[in-house]
Amino acid sequence: MKHQASTSAKRTPGNAPLSGLPHAALDMPTLAQAALLYRLSGDQNPLHADPGTARRAGFERPILHGRCTFGIAAWGLVRLFCPDAPERLTAMRARFSRPVFPGETLRLEVWLDGAQLHFQALVPQRSVLVLSNGVARLAPA
Repeated sequence: MKHQASTSAKRTPGNAPLSGLPHAALDMPTLAQAALLYRLSGDQNPLHADPGTARRAGFERPILHGRCTFGIAAWGLVRLFCPDAPERLTAMRARFSRPVFPGETLRLEVWLDGAQLHFQALVPQRSVLVLSNGVARLAPA
């Protein structure tokens, strides 16, 4: 699967604005220790583990890695649309809009457009959008 994370707020062609109710939604809790698990894979960024560093950077506590948030969204798309064939998820991109704190729940909302999925992820506890402008592509079954 091709992974692309956009940091631009600009919409790109094929990334139509979301309107109406989503066709599917899924709530996915994150583990309180999720950011610490990334330290086992070599990530030593104290922003994800040290409360003092996180506060100095302007966060109330350590934040979850963006790639963890992105991975959870990918897992949600597979779970909703191709649970027996994850290889069908062939491309995915999104904008990181706000940080996620370990232990929060992500709500994935998806709008269908043929083989293209438009999505966003929110943290309902804080009413914030954390992934926006999301587009994923599914290969035919």
